[in-house]
Amino acid sequence: MSEDLKGKVALITGANKGIGYEIARQLGSRGATVLVGARDIKRGEEAANKLCSNEIDARSVQLDVTDQKTIDSAAKQIESEFGKLDILVNNAGILSDGDAYGGKLRLPPSQVDIETLRHTYDTNVFGVFAVTKTLLPLLKKSTAGRIVNISSGLGSLTQNSDPNYEFANSKLLAYNSSKTAVNAITVLLAAELKDTPIKINAADPGFTATDINQNQGYRTVEQGAIAAVRLATLPDDGSSGGFFDEDGVVPW
Repeated sequence: MSEDLKGKVALITGANKGIGYEIARQLGSRGATVLVGARDIKRGEEAANKLCSNEIDARSVQLDVTDQKTIDSAAKQIESEFGKLDILVNNAGILSDGDAYGGKLRLPPSQVDIETLRHTYDTNVFGVFAVTKTLLPLLKKSTAGRIVNISSGLGSLTQNSDPNYEFANSKLLAYNSSKTAVNAITVLLAAELKDTPIKINAADPGFTATDINQNQGYRTVEQGAIAAVRLATLPDDGSSGGFFDEDGVVPW
């Protein structure tokens, strides 16, 4: 196991499965202590134990990004045990729109129920901001804090406006616009933090096979984690306020 991240503490939300788990595994395999953020205590503990069986220092942290009490509790736990946080990966997310992958009716944007929009934003947008805001004081105690917001190419306004875009027909109002909002949060926080050692970026994992798309994606979780892990381990002269996939910059 590599030890280039030895001494680093990383929290990944929604890390009990999928891309989140793989990000935790890759960071842990490089020596970081990984905190598996999960709504369900049992699932979080099972994921952490699986990582530990592979000689990774992993701990489970109960964290529901839509529940401020659990966010506050997680922050207190991290402060008590480590006194800092080096890496935060905001990975937890949902797709509530009608979804072609699962055979459901995919509604045009104007027909999406307002409650679907609120439900999606509660996790994908407000959850990202709530977790980041609460944990920012701990990230400021790191010598090189890194924040990675898991976004999506579907959040790119440029790509959504392109009729030749690979997923031009995936006009999922709630999901797509929630990821656009995540990108905006990323840019604005990066501007605020520009004079600190903290770097914050958005990562596009690509169309990865996960529960969110009923495992229809053509990319593996190992591939889907590449951009996030790279952004979580940027050097001091790395970018901040950007949107990247594993091949480079993704257009806004």
